[in-house]
Amino acid sequence: MAYEERNVWAGLIVSIIAITVYVVVVLQQADGGPLVEVDWVPIMLWTIGAGIVVTIAVSIVWGIVSGAKDPDGVGKSDQRDRDIAHMSTRVGQAFLVIAGLGVIVLCAFQADWFWIAHTMFFGFALSSVVGGVASVIAYRHGLV
Repeated sequence: MAYEERNVWAGLIVSIIAITVYVVVVLQQADGGPLVEVDWVPIMLWTIGAGIVVTIAVSIVWGIVSGAKDPDGVGKSDQRDRDIAHMSTRVGQAFLVIAGLGVIVLCAFQADWFWIAHTMFFGFALSSVVGGVASVIAYRHGLV
């Protein structure tokens, strides 16, 4: 598995776990009450920060293990890797645009901060996951 593909997998796995943990913690904090009353800011910030740190750690550890098996292939990327990264970035950005438009609409209707922040948060999350899935598919089946 190429260096870039390992990093994509690490980000994809950690993103899915982090999003799931975030949703579970917020729902537990709500305890059947209104979601807008949950103190979501620290939970969201910790989830984002932990997701970044864990993704980096997983990438490093996975790289060390892979490097021990194939020292010549560590950190190498080629034009195909750059093309896949470019394609997955475009795919992911589409979801950021949709989330941004959703935020504008929610602001226009003066929605609660909870809904505005979560629209953007899940837009970033969806962008990360869909972009990662697009990359994995491209690595496995090629770019069309």
